[in-house]
This record gives sequence, structure tokens and C-alpha cells, in this order.
Amino acid sequence: MKNMQEMISELGVVPVVVLEDVKDAKPLAKALVEGGLPCAEVTFRTAAAEESIREMAAAYPEMLVGAGTVLTTEQVDRAVAAGAKFIVSPGFDPEVVDYCLSKDIPVFPGCVTPSEVAQAVKRGLKVVKFFPAAQFGGVATIKALAAPYVGLKFMPTGGVSAKNLREYLECKSIIACGGSWMVKGDLIKAGEFEKIRELTAEAVALAKEIRG
Repeated sequence: MKNMQEMISELGVVPVVVLEDVKDAKPLAKALVEGGLPCAEVTFRTAAAEESIREMAAAYPEMLVGAGTVLTTEQVDRAVAAGAKFIVSPGFDPEVVDYCLSKDIPVFPGCVTPSEVAQAVKRGLKVVKFFPAAQFGGVATIKALAAPYVGLKFMPTGGVSAKNLREYLECKSIIACGGSWMVKGDLIKAGEFEKIRELTAEAVALAKEIRG
């Protein structure tokens, strides 16, 4: 069985989803799966997030559903109980990271400085989030951080789009990119799931073209 890192690497793109209404969870999951991206990082900053993860995980067991913007160990417990298969935090919170590691829960903490990266490497992490990517120098900063920390992979999120995906995915130190351009809030609210499926399929095709 492939591990989490291999699955995310093969996808190349991880949709970062903000759901305000649980009723949108299943149709969104369907659009992502049919578009070729059976994966979603559901941000835990809305009231609908926990139940949305539960709905998506139940309807599509093969889907890689994770929880993003996780800030506390209590949120970790709730997300995992709902069916989240991985945890993403915007910054490096030692308490959250150590809690996930103690329970064998895949966790991708945000790291944008050498000190944060050092803390991740010290704990044996192989993949970290790089957020917000655009504001912290994008690919240039990732390359600089990766140089002394050989083997560590980054998942940039924030400011990644179809327009700059090539620049990111051509970097060997980047495992995948988190992005919301195919799952924008206005499209979800308008129920434009066919459009989401199309944008998702385009993102998949682009990632495959870039990576060969």
C-alpha cells in the first residue's frame, strides 16, 4: 500500500477547500474524484468543516480527505474522528505536531524559516507545508531552505494557481502544491460542481504535463 507521501506526490495538487455548508460536501467530493483529484484539505475554520469531512469520507472512502488550519489537539481529535486521514496546520505548533506523531497521524505543519524546518526534521518529518507561499518568497525560498535540509519535501500553499503551478512543480523539493483555484468559494456556493470538475481535470492534466 502506498504511503501518504507517495499518494500526495502522485497527485501533485491538493485542493484546499473552505466549506460553509455541509450540503456541498458530497457534490464537491464527487466533482474532485471525477476530475481526477481524489483528495481534499478541508479547512477546519468553518462550522461546517467537521461534518463535511465526515460526509466526504463516508461517501468516498478511497478519497484522501484531510483537515487543514488545525490549531489545537482537540481539533485533531475531532477531525480524525470525522474521518480525516491527515492534518495540516498553518504554522509549526510543537504541541499539535507532537500529539499527531504520538498517535501516528500524518501531519504537515507550516514551516517558512530554518528554525521551523529544523524542528520538523528533528521530529523525523519528511514533508512540511510552506504557507503562505507567495508572501514568503515562493520557490526561491523553498530552494534555499531545502539546500541544507536534504530530503525534506515542501507543500507550498497560498498564492499557487494554474499560472504559476509549473514554476512550483518543476522544483525537485516540492512534493505537491495546495491550491484553491479549482474549488473557489463562489463556485461552491453557486453549486457549479461541473465547472469545479472541469477545473480539477485541467489541474490534473497540467500537473501530469509538468512532471511527465
